[in-house]
Formats: sequence, C-alpha cells, structure tokens
Amino acid sequence: MNERVISISSNSPLDIYGVNDRNLDHIKSYFPKLKIIARGDIIKAIGNNSELDEFEEKFNLLLLHYDKFGKIIDRDIDQIFGSEENNIQPVAPARSNGVLVHGSGGLLIKALTHNQQRLVESCDKNDLIFAIGPAGTGKTYTAVALAVRALKNKEVKRIILTRPAVEAGENLGFLPGDLRDKLDPYLQPLYDALRDMLPTQKLLKYLEDGTIEIAPLAFMRGRTLDHAFAILDEAQNATEMQIKMFTTRMGKSAKFIITGDITQIDLPRNQSSGLFQAERILKNISGIDFIYLNERDVVRHKLVTKIIQAYGKRENS
Repeated sequence: MNERVISISSNSPLDIYGVNDRNLDHIKSYFPKLKIIARGDIIKAIGNNSELDEFEEKFNLLLLHYDKFGKIIDRDIDQIFGSEENNIQPVAPARSNGVLVHGSGGLLIKALTHNQQRLVESCDKNDLIFAIGPAGTGKTYTAVALAVRALKNKEVKRIILTRPAVEAGENLGFLPGDLRDKLDPYLQPLYDALRDMLPTQKLLKYLEDGTIEIAPLAFMRGRTLDHAFAILDEAQNATEMQIKMFTTRMGKSAKFIITGDITQIDLPRNQSSGLFQAERILKNISGIDFIYLNERDVVRHKLVTKIIQAYGKRENS
C-alpha cells in the first residue's frame, strides 16, 4: 500500500472539512477503497497508486475551487469528485463577468463604476498604473482586489501593500506600543479590504509567511520586488524621491498600482507631493497609465459625493 500527504495549511480546515467533517465524509464516499485520515491541516490517503493519483488530482481541484469562491458546498464536491463528464476543470476565473474576487461569505467583488472598470482594464494591459481620485471612489479597494485576483490566479507570488507614514493631523509618536503597533492602525484600510477578499485563516497565513506584506513606504528602500503585485496607497503623501524609489523597485513579472488623492495632502508645507511630479514626468511612457476617478465614482454614502463637490466649489472659488 502507498500513501499521499496533502497539506491545507494555507486554508481553513473547518471550511475544507466542513462542520463535523461533513465535506470530508462526502469526499470519502467517492473513494471507498482508500483510507483517508485528516489530522489538523494534513490529509493522509492510503491505497493503491492509481486511486491515490485520482484522489490527489481532484482534491487539489477542490482547493483551487475554494481559493476562487471561498467556500465549499455539496454540489461542488459532486462536480469535482463525481463522474468524469461532470468534472469541473481548473480554468482561470472568467474575467468577462466582471467579478474580480469571490470574497468572504460569498461577497462578489467587482468594478462598480466606469472609471473603476477602466482601472481593471488598464491593469490587464499595463505594469504600472496611477489611480488618482477623491475619497470613496474605490481606487484602493479595486487595486487590492486586482492584487488578490493575481495572487489567486498564480500570476504573482506575493502582494506588497505600502503607505508613506505621514501623520494625517495626528502624532503617531505618542501612540502606545512598538513600531508595528503604532503603524498598524494607520494601515488598517488595507487590512479591511483584504478581510473582505480572503478567508480569515488564509489571510493570517499569508501575513505570517510573507505572501502578503503590509509595511510603511520607507521599508521598500533597497529592495527588488520580483513576481509581486505592489500597491502604494495614499501616494499624495509621498515625496518625489519616494515615488521614484518605489517605482524603481519593480522586478521581473511585477505589477504596480499607485493610488492617491491630490486634494488630501498631509505633507509639511515646505514639501510638495511627488504625485504631481509623477504625472508630469511619467505620463507619456508606454506601459504606464493614469486613471482618474471623480465624484461619480464614489461608492460610499451618497453624502460623500456632495461633500466632495462642496469642497471642490470652495477650492475653485
């Protein structure tokens, strides 16, 4: 007799096995000749090689399905482990339906406005994109969804999310704790987006093993980011040299998105935003695109659109 061992360490065992091992028992019914044992995040199957090959192939398809949809139901198991004519195949998620990521709890994450869709389309064609627009237009959320999609489709090996550590009217130095404790609240919007898009157990695993890294912009210096999807958020608070430093981190098979709101600059008065210079310096380079979002792209409370319009009128008066 032979055996195979499959690790599900990057997934939630409860989601895979089901409540009271319901999913696992369902899977076992398709392989009565195999002895299948689950211990924590390890599954061991014992039997002859031909059945082990089939079990391993189909179980990996089940994990791919879970990566894509974030859940497993009886019908999924029947489709994958049932007869050959009913098998689903490990194809990349269709992009024509507009869904970027099947998030936690069945949440369908997609572009909701015209300019968000332009950002999605630009990401398929360009390796460096600037998404510029006011608060609430979904630029960061859409960028994170694109990064998660690329990771799930194995187009990249890791996601890097970064922000310049500029204080928005508050003094980080007086917050309690070490550097990470001080910075984590500042980076919270990135964590919030990821929690919508990945099961909690998988997100924690990715953060622990470095598949997903969230760090201040200063931590990017001197690095080369190969096979990575990197997002620089709040780029209006980066200086010209910081924007240059970040964009020159691009390594092989990398994709970069830079997001910012030029109406909310928190830099000291004697420093200018590097986002302005980037528009002027990089705008005509092939492979770099600029997507502009506006109040029509706001996907928060309807009052946010009115607030943006009111401040815009005041600044133009």
